[in-house]
Amino acid sequence: MKTFYSIQIPHHFYCARFFSYTTKRTQLSFPAKVFICQAKSGIDGSLNLKVVSPTLLVAEKEEAKAVLTLFLKKQGLSNAVAARTINKSDLFIDHLVSKLHSKHKSWYLAGRELTTLEIRDALIPYLESLFDEHGDILVDVVENYPNPPVQDKSAVSVPPSCPVLDSRKLKAVSLASEIDPDGGNLRPHVVYLMELGMDIEQIQSITNRFPAFAYYSLEGKIKPVVEFFLELGVPRERIPAILSKRPQLCGISLSENLKPTMKFLESLGVDEKQWPKVIYRFPALLTYSRQKVMESINFLHELGLSKENIGKILTRCPNIVSYSVEDNLRPTAKYFRSLGADVGILLFRCPQNFGLSIEANLKPITAFFLERGYTLDDIGTMISRYGALYTFSLTENLIPKWDFFLTTGYPKSELVKFPQYFGYSLEKRIKPRFAIVEKSGVKLLLNQVLSLSSNNFDKALIKKMKKMHDG
Repeated sequence: MKTFYSIQIPHHFYCARFFSYTTKRTQLSFPAKVFICQAKSGIDGSLNLKVVSPTLLVAEKEEAKAVLTLFLKKQGLSNAVAARTINKSDLFIDHLVSKLHSKHKSWYLAGRELTTLEIRDALIPYLESLFDEHGDILVDVVENYPNPPVQDKSAVSVPPSCPVLDSRKLKAVSLASEIDPDGGNLRPHVVYLMELGMDIEQIQSITNRFPAFAYYSLEGKIKPVVEFFLELGVPRERIPAILSKRPQLCGISLSENLKPTMKFLESLGVDEKQWPKVIYRFPALLTYSRQKVMESINFLHELGLSKENIGKILTRCPNIVSYSVEDNLRPTAKYFRSLGADVGILLFRCPQNFGLSIEANLKPITAFFLERGYTLDDIGTMISRYGALYTFSLTENLIPKWDFFLTTGYPKSELVKFPQYFGYSLEKRIKPRFAIVEKSGVKLLLNQVLSLSSNNFDKALIKKMKKMHDG
């Protein structure tokens, strides 16, 4: 007896399936034999047992290769370089398939197969996160998996991993200063970018990171996106910074991708009037897949945040969607919860906290306050009252301001009541205000010294001095 499996077979590694919702499906007949595939997790190295048909596993590997190939091409690699990378990446392809099995374990156990679209939506956010983390060395990461790429290339002599890619980069960079043989001037798109305020070095830097940018049509790709941003209200002087941060924007279709993505984000609460600021703050937001965005949104809902507040977070801090839910958001939420903070309120007030390293940023600040006699409850109260507290540098902010605070004569408990003290400039606000208070001979509450406007500060001093004189 035979069982029929519905398998996605890519027509070619360079098929347009990555950009389309339509796929051709091939019905193949295979014996209903299954085997145990041991897939190593990319996170903790544990083994997950997956019951998967061997033929389905082969098909999923082909799907993973197709997605990876087209992702690499989207980053500017040629067909030849992408194909060469795929041929060297068997272990990474296995890793991608194990990601599918881990993400949709319950579906596999129930005999449910993934569609091409579901495979793409599962893998693209992960590949995007790898690209954000590794950038230019993504090819090295893929080819050398599971071994990490060499970071200090000056210390270890290694042959170029991709000479074709290197030559493509060099050619792309050279185009920025190359004279157009037809007109005798710089190429039109280079002239246009320079008119926007870019210099040759900036353009070369972009093409070095993203070679495909050098080949984008001025009239067909670059200019329409720039003009669209200008129509939205993006200041002209900010265009160079936006394109430098995310040149991939010029490779995105306005009608099929960019505008629908913006409508989707508006449906999640992004303020359409604030698009100029959102795009400037984090232009990569417009290049993320809906799957990637929704992973972050679903987590924010888990924390009890309303749609309105989520929209405000996306507007004020759009790069929140670049944080991995499992590697950043969830562990950070757990850490702040251990301090007694209301995580939902904290994330709403200061989402930047959730992009910080627990080991390198958060724990040292907690230790700083513990060493100075504060309890975990005190610290939880402080972070709840002033969400930005953990975003400050120990050496440049907290330590010098703490040292000055010790000279003021205020009890340590005042900082629990008013942790915003650490948010004021030591030289421009804290020292001048305390000098005035000391000269007046009276004492105000810590928050009065710093938070009042100049006019109200003077009134509070006069009132206090008068009360002391009358008494």
